[in-house]
Amino acid sequence: MTPSLFDAQIRWISWLKDQKRCSARTLEAYAHALRYYFDHLSTSLRTDLTLEDVVTVSSGDIRGWMAHLRGKDEPLSARSLAQHLSAIKSFHSFLDLHFDMPNAQVALMRGPRLKATLPRPLTQDQTLGLLHENQMDSDRDDWENARDEAVYMLLYGLGLRISEALSLQVKDAPLGDTLRIVGKGNKMRALPVLAAVRDAIEAYRAQQPFTLQPEDKLFRAKRGGELSPRHVQASVQHLRSRLGLSDRATPHALRHSFATHLLGSGADLRSIQELLGHVSLSTTQKYTQVDTEKLLSAYAAAHPKG
Repeated sequence: MTPSLFDAQIRWISWLKDQKRCSARTLEAYAHALRYYFDHLSTSLRTDLTLEDVVTVSSGDIRGWMAHLRGKDEPLSARSLAQHLSAIKSFHSFLDLHFDMPNAQVALMRGPRLKATLPRPLTQDQTLGLLHENQMDSDRDDWENARDEAVYMLLYGLGLRISEALSLQVKDAPLGDTLRIVGKGNKMRALPVLAAVRDAIEAYRAQQPFTLQPEDKLFRAKRGGELSPRHVQASVQHLRSRLGLSDRATPHALRHSFATHLLGSGADLRSIQELLGHVSLSTTQKYTQVDTEKLLSAYAAAHPKG
């Protein structure tokens, strides 16, 4: 039985969540893109949209929709356009797979060409300077400095994403020799815990002033609520301003630094891929380009032309 347009959308979201293991953020972005797509089609086709209307869209309809996105008062970036098209192609792929409703024209559509971007890590001196400057911040209570250092150590010492670090619960500490983290796509990975990371978390736990339950989030804001990613971003922004670092000094740059410094120390790509939780090795391979750029830069500095 052919579902309604609404039912197909609900089933698609469930499929993305349960079968494709997409993150909550991806689900939200894809659902938003699909709603915008349906609204545009309904307006351009001048009809109350049905699933049959969607199944029979042409490549011209898709190009018109993308042109509409580009022509907005605040036009989408090429990366956002690519994400919107990815969502639409995913929905049509789902219809083909589960309801035998293919659309070859949509499947062959290509999105905007994206400029390849490389990770932007910090140097080891910059990373250590960031950690030291945080310890010297007299504008806050000592436990807040200890908390932020513990978060930074998780990002730099274990290569966690901010969301992964802030997902730790009270019951997860004290950390053992390994830490199990559920990352993107609900993918589990086990990470070896450095003594420095463990010590930083224990220093924070010894100083934080709140009474917490085992299921509570480990990292707390000044008034006791859960620490937010925005706070971590603002704290690093404050420190980089004091140190005179560029805007590339972000919390996520600490994760990039973890990978780049490991690579520079001789770690193999496959191990780094597992530590970072990358699905594809090609994602991890970007760090080899960063390391090569550093090598060439050092070579040029040591052997100037002329």
